[in-house]
Amino acid sequence: MAFLSVRKIAEADFPSRWGHFRIHGFTGLWDGGPGNAGCDESLTRQRSLEEMVALVMGDIHAQPPIVRIHSQCLTGDALGSLRCDCRLQLELALRAIAEAGAGILLYEMQEGRGIGLMPKLQAYALQDEGMDTVQANEHLGFKADCREFELPAKVLKLLGVAQVRLMTNNPSKVAALESAGIRVVERVPANVESLETFEKYLQIKREKMGHLSEP
Repeated sequence: MAFLSVRKIAEADFPSRWGHFRIHGFTGLWDGGPGNAGCDESLTRQRSLEEMVALVMGDIHAQPPIVRIHSQCLTGDALGSLRCDCRLQLELALRAIAEAGAGILLYEMQEGRGIGLMPKLQAYALQDEGMDTVQANEHLGFKADCREFELPAKVLKLLGVAQVRLMTNNPSKVAALESAGIRVVERVPANVESLETFEKYLQIKREKMGHLSEP
C-alpha cells in the first residue's frame, strides 16, 4: 500500500482556548487501502481517502517546532472518557505549543488505534470482561495497533517542515517520521497524570507496546 497523492483542501483561521492557530485540511489518497489495513481484511479497499487536520501556530520554520501526532478519540477527546489519557495528551500538546509560541498538532482520523469506532466499542466490552486493550483488539481480529504514520510525514513535508520536536511516548511515531525523512531532533514526553480509571491502560502500553510513559 502506498499514497498516490496528498492534497491540501482548505485553510482557515482557528481561534482556540490555547491561542490562535491556522487550521489546514488534508486528504491522502491510498492505493490498496488506508494505512495498515491488512490488519483486518474487511478494512481493505482498492482506493481510499484518509483525512487529516493540522493546527499550526506561529513560525514553524525558524527552528524545529513542537509536533504532536494525535489519533482521533471520540470517546476521550470529545466525550471526556477516562478509560484513556487521549484528551489529557491532546490538551497537554496544545498547551505546550501555545507556551512555545509555535508548533503543529496533526490530528489523524484513526479511531481506536486504527480499528474504527464500532470495533473500539466492542473492544471496550471485552475489556469490561477482563481483557486488556491488546488482547481485545486481537480477539476481534485486529493487530494491537493498526496505525501507520505515513500521512503525517507527508503533511509535514507539504508544510515545509523537515525537523521536529516530537511530543510522543510512542517509539513507532519517531521511527515512522525518521524513515520518511523527517528528522526528530528531540522526543518530548507526553506524560500526563495517571488516573485509576486508565492506570492499567497505560501499563499495557508500556509493557506490550513499548511506550515510554512513566509509571
